Amino acid sequence: MRDTSVNFERELPAGYTEVFSIDAKGKKTGILLNLAALAIGAAVFGVCWYFIRPAGYLMNYSIARELLLLAVMFAYLVLHELVHGAAYKLLTGEKLKFGVSLTAAWCGVPDIFVYRKTALISLLAPFTVFNIVFILLTVFLNDPWYKIDAALMLALHVGGCAGDLYDTFLYLFRLKDPAILMRDTGPKQTFYCKF
Repeated sequence: MRDTSVNFERELPAGYTEVFSIDAKGKKTGILLNLAALAIGAAVFGVCWYFIRPAGYLMNYSIARELLLLAVMFAYLVLHELVHGAAYKLLTGEKLKFGVSLTAAWCGVPDIFVYRKTALISLLAPFTVFNIVFILLTVFLNDPWYKIDAALMLALHVGGCAGDLYDTFLYLFRLKDPAILMRDTGPKQTFYCKF
């Protein structure tokens, strides 16, 4: 019986076999994840636009606001990965690896194998934190430009979580065993089952 207080293994235990992997740097996977991100983001933004219905939105265009939005987008990308890292660091104490490619930004713990619970917490940490932040901003900001920009950030955020959500759905519907291990190198997650 596995000690459930252990969040990771330094070596792959005996009897474990690779059952699935996803590599965001792979051409096909990268394209599919980015298409999913665009579709999810467009749907979220469409719903937000429908509920906000900003009157005179295009009348008050400001290049300064758009430059601010670009800075916020970049800061969000960094913060998203730092939240993954904070969850991993709190649960494992291990060295983190960060990176960016043309298809994804990432944070991983490549030198260990994490159990399902640890992986799920790290996968969902940014999704949870930034949903709260961007939903509150979308609801409570008064200026229509800032409200729409917050809605755009929410859409980019949810769409940008496509890879995290895909891994989460794998855990919820395909890889249900709590003893499953995952090696997360950042752009690639490899899942191992004990047979």
